[in-house]
Amino acid sequence: MRRRRGDPEAEVSEEIVEKGDIYFAYRPRIEEDKAEDLGDIQRFYMVMKPERQARLRVAVLGRKRLPEARDHERIWGFIEAIKSGPAVEDEFREHHYATRTRGERTLPPVRPAGEGVYALIKRGRNLHLSYELELPRRPGEVQEELNIERQAAYILSIKNPEAGSPPGAGLSEREEAHYPKPVERQFRGRRFASEDPHLLDYEGAEFILIGARVDPERAYGVDIETEHETARNADIFRQLKMSPREHPIGPLIKGEWQ
Repeated sequence: MRRRRGDPEAEVSEEIVEKGDIYFAYRPRIEEDKAEDLGDIQRFYMVMKPERQARLRVAVLGRKRLPEARDHERIWGFIEAIKSGPAVEDEFREHHYATRTRGERTLPPVRPAGEGVYALIKRGRNLHLSYELELPRRPGEVQEELNIERQAAYILSIKNPEAGSPPGAGLSEREEAHYPKPVERQFRGRRFASEDPHLLDYEGAEFILIGARVDPERAYGVDIETEHETARNADIFRQLKMSPREHPIGPLIKGEWQ
């Protein structure tokens, strides 16, 4: 138990409910050889791999960056896929497809932009996502524009698909998560739930990230153990099966746009 800051009598419980590896990556727009700023990005990915699990959660963030922790900014996202490493690489590599009006089009390969470790912390009634970077060792312009801090934390709330969305917002009914009835009951009729991270283990699961902390280790008293990573032993290539030959690594190693 920890005492709530500013109130010595009140206490709030904290429990780490999940730990693992976290990766950030982006894909430039169609037919773009490289990205030079946020406007050149088609999608921004956040991938979570829980400890002792083979599955990976591939999430897409709507504003193509992480929320501002200091401003308690809210950013919507969704789980695009639950896959193994080889299946993630199949999705992240370069793709070619034909169109009727423009001929063959090229979807460039995804670029890795960050690697680290994370913890999901149940704090009171909220679920917090806290992470710390291992790569790049010195964040650069890519991390600054994508708002990938050295360490940060967010309140993570998972949307009840039965609650509906405003017109033009969120995923369609066909795309959103379809939870089994026993899992769906965890929402208890609420619009959002934040107790069980396994609600994220379904494709189409929608969530809101709310900026919470820029110094989570101090705020939660949680020490997330990082490791010394280099381009040669980076987990993003081992676990996601991404080949450095096919995916430009400048953003991950030097923080430079590619």
